[in-house]
Amino acid sequence: MNGMKQARTGLSLSHMGFYVSDMARVEDFYTRVMEFTVTDRGMLPTPHGAVQLVFLSRDPAVHHQIVLASGRPEHLVFNPINQISFTADSLATLRQFHQRFVSEGLEEINPVTHGNAISIYARDPEGNRLELYIDTPWYVDQPMRVPVDFHLPDAELMAAVEQHARELPGFRPRSAWQGEMAERMGLA
Repeated sequence: MNGMKQARTGLSLSHMGFYVSDMARVEDFYTRVMEFTVTDRGMLPTPHGAVQLVFLSRDPAVHHQIVLASGRPEHLVFNPINQISFTADSLATLRQFHQRFVSEGLEEINPVTHGNAISIYARDPEGNRLELYIDTPWYVDQPMRVPVDFHLPDAELMAAVEQHARELPGFRPRSAWQGEMAERMGLA
């Protein structure tokens, strides 16, 4: 991938904000369980009334990665948030958060592989689906998702993920897929 630009210039994804109904409960979850730090908080007047905001970050160089905003309706017929995804730095970190989620009694805790990633999914206290994941060295055509056994030792878990991925359409090294995407994006 030498000579290839790393990403498109001009824009990069920075942060997200979402509405909550129980600010204290959600703030507690993201600070205690997900290890974010409150960087600021306050009330913001808007044309529709004051909104309470809590700014959260896990990076001292970034003021906020998540903004919690008051005003989520108590009853939603549909949660428009499909998922909030976090990249983990290792399989060990994924395992630590999996245990935290189990200890917290979160709903819908699902360790899975997508072939190109190993993920754990769970619901935060207000039902927003979280994904924590690590990339694998492979690519497979998406969408694809099958359960993985987090009771396996690391080497066995990775071997099982690789064995399954090799049987799927589009299997190739992640670097080959990245080269294809760079060409498609005009960055090669």
